Amino acid sequence: MKKKLTLSAAALAAVITLAGCGSNATTGSSSMPADHGAMSSGSAPSGSAAMGHNSADTLFTQSMIPHHAQAVEMSDMMLGKQGVNPAITDLATKIKAAQGPEIEQMNGWLKGWNEPTAMAGHGEAGHSMSGMMSDDDLKALDAAQGTEADKLFLTQMIAHHEGAVQMAKAQIADGQNSDAVKLAQAIITAQEAEIKQMQDLLATL
Repeated sequence: MKKKLTLSAAALAAVITLAGCGSNATTGSSSMPADHGAMSSGSAPSGSAAMGHNSADTLFTQSMIPHHAQAVEMSDMMLGKQGVNPAITDLATKIKAAQGPEIEQMNGWLKGWNEPTAMAGHGEAGHSMSGMMSDDDLKALDAAQGTEADKLFLTQMIAHHEGAVQMAKAQIADGQNSDAVKLAQAIITAQEAEIKQMQDLLATL
């Protein structure tokens, strides 16, 4: 009897270890139901968002919310300026319209996962997210006018988008939640196209 109990405990430990594989941080409580949530992709998106996720999903979502928020802030700066190139105004409007609802969507996922909406111990966004502008960068953009503002916005937003694409690729590689992976794929598609558009615009200024 003792022997059987020892074997069962060892087997259980092995299952738990395997279930936790691929999750580098602190979402052990979600690793078991995550498999079921990831497989049940047929129902409403909120179902899979609420059930299956791992630490990569949490990190991606917690990181992308302030990343998107900064892109919206930069876009608002341009939309508040006079004499901005109409193509850049259109681009800023498009970025704001796309990323605002995605922020709300990601906040909803984190609440459904019972995860905090902000990363603990990551007060300085630049340390954990690629492509984030510093306070000085944002001040420079806010102060710039005319063609200088156009060039600065495009240069900064290209770097910002490249960071988001890098984060989204990491999510596709490591994430488990099907909705979060789909969002990462959508971010890559949209922002790579916008990077090309911004590079082309920058070349004309």
